[in-house]
Formats: sequence, C-alpha cells, structure tokens
Amino acid sequence: MQRILIDSGAVFALLCRGDRRHRAAREALRQMKKRKAVPVLTNYLLAETHALLAARLGPDAARMWVRHNIWPVERAGEEDEKRAREILLTGRGGDCTLTDAVSFAVMERLGMDTAFTFDPNFTRYGFQTIQGSGLS
Repeated sequence: MQRILIDSGAVFALLCRGDRRHRAAREALRQMKKRKAVPVLTNYLLAETHALLAARLGPDAARMWVRHNIWPVERAGEEDEKRAREILLTGRGGDCTLTDAVSFAVMERLGMDTAFTFDPNFTRYGFQTIQGSGLS
C-alpha cells in the first residue's frame, strides 16, 4: 500500500472551505482514497499544522484537529534531523523550511516518493506531488 506524506498546507486547504485550494485538496484526498493510499504525517508536520490552524482558524480548531487526527504520525528521529540539516545547508531543498527538510529526510528513509502538498519545494527536491489534478 502506497504511503503519501501530507503537508500542513494541504491539511489547511482541506479544512478551510474559504481556502482557494480547498476544492483541489478535496479532489486530491479523493484520489488518494481511490488509490488506497495511506496518508502520513511526521511529528514535525503535526506541530506545524497545529500552529498553522491555530494562527488562521483559532486555537479551538487546532486542538480539535489534533484530537481527531486519524492519520499515522511517523516520528522523525535524530538521523532524520541530521539529514534535514544537510538538505538545508546544501540548498538542495530550495527555500524549504526545516519542517520540509525533515519531511524530505523521512520520505527518503521510508522510500516514499509522493506528497500531498501545494509547496513547489517538494517537486524541486525530486518528489511527485498530488494536488487534486493528479500527480505532478
């Protein structure tokens, strides 16, 4: 069964009907379900998503999402963090954040090749993305 990393911006787009990418995010989730793909977060993405939801939708919405999240959370370990620092320092990840670099490291470790994201740094790094219009 294919595992697909879920980025924080994709979670936000799914949850916020007013987001310009909401429809695309819903379609991407439908595609994932059709493919029987398993959504995966990292512990870094869990924290980043909570912060994003709290800032834009309020702390109650952020807590509710954490409480009701059913997607597996893959813990980034020390080696993932070391690899993420290498990615950041070499610039291979474009202008990615530390959380993105950790996502790249975890995806490499787990042999994942696809992310549900609207962030172009994932494709710059070499991953496929699913955004509601199929793989890119």
